[in-house]
Amino acid sequence: MNPNTLSPGTTELYGALKSVKRHFIYVGGFSAAVNLLQLVPIMYMLNVYDRVMSGGSIPTLLTLTFLMVFLLIALGGFEQVRSRILVAASNKLEMSLRDRVFNATVKNALEGLGPKFGTQALQDLNGLRQFMTGNGVFAFFDAPWFFIYLAVMFSFHSWFGYSAIFAGIVMIVFAYVNEKLTNAKMKEANNKANMNTNQMASNLRNVEVIEAMGMSNSIRARNQQQNDEVLLIQSEASRFAGKLSAISKSFRMIVQSMMIGLGAYLAIHQEISAGMVIAGSLLLGRALAPIDLLVSTWKGFSVARAEYERLETLLTNIPATKEKMRLPAPLGALSLEQVYVGAPGSKNPILRAINFELAAGEVLGIIGPSASGKSTLARACLGLWGPLSGKVRLDGADINNWDRGDLGPFLGYLPQDIELFDGSISENIARFGAIDAEKIVAAAKLAGVHELVLQQPNGYDTVIGGNSGMLSGGQRQRLGLARAIYGEPRLLVLDEPNSNLDDQGEKELVVALQRIKETGCTILVIGHRAMILRVVDKILILKEGTMVNFGPRDQVLAALTQGRQAPKLLIE
Repeated sequence: MNPNTLSPGTTELYGALKSVKRHFIYVGGFSAAVNLLQLVPIMYMLNVYDRVMSGGSIPTLLTLTFLMVFLLIALGGFEQVRSRILVAASNKLEMSLRDRVFNATVKNALEGLGPKFGTQALQDLNGLRQFMTGNGVFAFFDAPWFFIYLAVMFSFHSWFGYSAIFAGIVMIVFAYVNEKLTNAKMKEANNKANMNTNQMASNLRNVEVIEAMGMSNSIRARNQQQNDEVLLIQSEASRFAGKLSAISKSFRMIVQSMMIGLGAYLAIHQEISAGMVIAGSLLLGRALAPIDLLVSTWKGFSVARAEYERLETLLTNIPATKEKMRLPAPLGALSLEQVYVGAPGSKNPILRAINFELAAGEVLGIIGPSASGKSTLARACLGLWGPLSGKVRLDGADINNWDRGDLGPFLGYLPQDIELFDGSISENIARFGAIDAEKIVAAAKLAGVHELVLQQPNGYDTVIGGNSGMLSGGQRQRLGLARAIYGEPRLLVLDEPNSNLDDQGEKELVVALQRIKETGCTILVIGHRAMILRVVDKILILKEGTMVNFGPRDQVLAALTQGRQAPKLLIE
């Protein structure tokens, strides 16, 4: 779905639904045929009672029976076709939105709004697709045919018509009451359930901490308390909806049965035929069936509406990224111009007035005390956190002017917290793109992890989990480094790449960085240990979010040594 093609005031989600309007028109047409053919058994029975039994004509019975069978076979075919049309419409809706919803979900998490939406949007899109293929949608198409059935009943007798109007009004009141009294509770329950799911996912990511410190019972009790709140709200809403559905069903059966009594009274007074007695009852049941279905499936409508609203909120809050002109492949020249950076959603700067330049192929060491803004600087240089003011430029272009899909292969990033993904080692190194064995092995060797991978049960095809429990912290870090340098990126940002390495591993890392440097890659290394500074060309010192010093390595280190600040800055 291209948001640029939408008319003013039209939301993306509504536009996507509008794109399948033709499918709904076809469904409406087939629903018309289905509802007309629903009259066939009633008309067949009416003619058998009033014509065949009174006239005793076997040829007429055979003709009516043959016609009835043929039309009911057609009814089954029409129902199958309209169902398949709705399936096609739901699939088209999901395919038109899934990329947009996925991108919005990723950007939403990147901007720090994850706990509000989490991965719920993807589930909501799937839920809407499933709802579109359910019986509730058919009820909407069938409900207007109540008036057609009503006209037929008036043709039998006016009392039949007025009885149907009364029954229809009562059923609509049931549906309205159900909506008013259950929708708010269902919406609240769904929101709480989504929050609980996100919290549980967060807990599972920290399962080792939970287990090590004996927090399992407390976390479980807290989770159960939250789930109990959801169950209580859902139970109240479901109990009321179930009660109303039962009353509605009983009312429909009572009215339908009383219609037989009314028909018998009219037949006794010879105002209608005997066949109309049963036909009137069947017509009323057929007319009220869609309304009864609306009442019984209202919970599904409430859930679908909540899913729609959440999707619409997400897509509105996270606008689609406009297509950008493709820029030439970057060489790696990096510059920051009076950059102020804060956490996503915050106007309070963590970094202030950051200003420096790196030529392509230079290596910058970033040091400073804890909480000085080093990781924030790394995110800003990669364009992950947009600056409050100032510019971050790559090869002279604002990094936000690059298309992330085009720029990504030229960037490498090793964060402090290494996250590997469910899949094989080769897929993780290749960033889940096309598998290029030569590039994968080259990256693994450069990161010093090739021998380790060969020792795994299936080598590069070994499947690892997201938590990588089968790998140590140092091994995960080296695999993360191999992923970061895969494809020879032009800008490489390493945040504490030696934090989980021993002395030998750190020496190998320095050698690897020297080799990467020889490829012309610009490297930013955040670290506390002095050994890593052997490979850097320049050093930037941060303290409390501001630049203390920046310049050639030897010059900055000499100034630190004279000021006796080096040990403190490199260890904290």
